[in-house]
Amino acid sequence: MKIDIITLFPDMFKGPFDDSMIKAAQVKGLVEVNIHNLRDWTEDKHKTTDDRSFGGGVGMIIKIEPVYKALKELKGNNSKVILLTPQGKTFNQKIAQDFSALAHIILLSGHYEGFDERIHEHLIDEEISIGDYVLTGGEIPTMVIVDTIVRLIPGVLDEQATKNESFSLPTTHDSQPSTILDYPHYTRPEKFLSWSVPKVLLSGNHKEIEKYRMEKALEKTKKNRPDLLQTNN
Repeated sequence: MKIDIITLFPDMFKGPFDDSMIKAAQVKGLVEVNIHNLRDWTEDKHKTTDDRSFGGGVGMIIKIEPVYKALKELKGNNSKVILLTPQGKTFNQKIAQDFSALAHIILLSGHYEGFDERIHEHLIDEEISIGDYVLTGGEIPTMVIVDTIVRLIPGVLDEQATKNESFSLPTTHDSQPSTILDYPHYTRPEKFLSWSVPKVLLSGNHKEIEKYRMEKALEKTKKNRPDLLQTNN
């Protein structure tokens, strides 16, 4: 997979992408991550990427020209262009799984008051948000999305590590398919103070262990994320 990121603040990505899983995935040749400075596609001496909004208003708007030029250079026949914006569809594990199967993704990180509307209308394929709150820019959401999809690429992690985890555990609830949170985990020591590991996990009975884990995962989901127990569209 190839991931191109267009941003006004490329240095923000140095730490997160130069360590841990994402670095290992790049070393293995499983993913190629390229960070591009949007200012490289400007022509004036000040490398201007933003301007005031027609009609007035507070804040600056990212101009269409540098974005158009950047995408014209980076896009290929199999590219998917994703705009990080609060107006976008809320990112989730299903979307991450879909993205991880793509050959080439271009992530456009927003900043300031947003983008010229013509970018939304004509230059991108999809708009994504990571939640209903306000951030300074799209760089952190971009990191979240890259981290989420890279770990799903075959060969990056053990297959079971991404199969049996939160938002990936399949179940049924009221005869409807859904995904639930991960089941609780325990490790050594078997007893700490007055708190003990559930006996079923020590039994060696894998059928009972699986049943227990699914029951506890469902309980946790009902308590913390009941919204997940709905049909996935």
